[in-house]
Amino acid sequence: MDLLAFALNILLGLALGTLGGLFGIGGGLIAIPALGVLFGLDQQLAQGTALVMVVPNVLLALWRYHQRNRIDLRHALALALSSFVFALVGAGWAVNLDPEAMRLAFVAFLVALAFYNLLRMWLRPPAASGELRHPWPWLAVLGSGAGMLGGLFGVGGAVIATPILTSVFGTSQVVAQGLSLALAAPSTGVTLVTYAMHGHVNWALALPLAIGGLLSISWGVRLAHALPEPLLRMLFTAFLLACAVALGFKA
Repeated sequence: MDLLAFALNILLGLALGTLGGLFGIGGGLIAIPALGVLFGLDQQLAQGTALVMVVPNVLLALWRYHQRNRIDLRHALALALSSFVFALVGAGWAVNLDPEAMRLAFVAFLVALAFYNLLRMWLRPPAASGELRHPWPWLAVLGSGAGMLGGLFGVGGAVIATPILTSVFGTSQVVAQGLSLALAAPSTGVTLVTYAMHGHVNWALALPLAIGGLLSISWGVRLAHALPEPLLRMLFTAFLLACAVALGFKA
């Protein structure tokens, strides 16, 4: 890769990191369809390459969150340990699937996520409280499901866990984001290692994307705090559907 291509990929990482910070998803959910459409990577290679950008972003976000907010260690461990185990299972399954079937499954995942966000926009969210609505061992069930899907699709599981923590477990958005980061950190790490061991990472492309993402994710976070939440949800839903359409019609 020449210097110009390296610089252009850093710029792409800047854009993906900004969008990831804006929507609070670390950039992976956006990077995967972008890598498939722009660079023609097959689904597993796109997911593994995107994880190189996602893992440091998640670790940085978790560290910054921990500096400002207290994360309940018992709740975090229940999510982290279960997600680690099931992400290993999901990633081990994903690396051996047919890339075309994986692409179509990922498109369906994006569409389902978009419609779930639309549903949340129309339904009144329940009042958040300081206590979980369900006993904390049930968090291990959530961690297992989110870890499995995160390992399968390379998205870390936080995008699944955050809305469930607020709607089902009754946590505040701030608590949900912190716990989701604790879930995502080990699951994204083990998923990246699994994909890399099977040759599903384009390191020459991934490293400049990761550099750009680390530099820009804070910009997106600042922008997110300046926009109203309903507008953010509408933008996120529209972006998910646009990514699904682009990836669905990928040759």
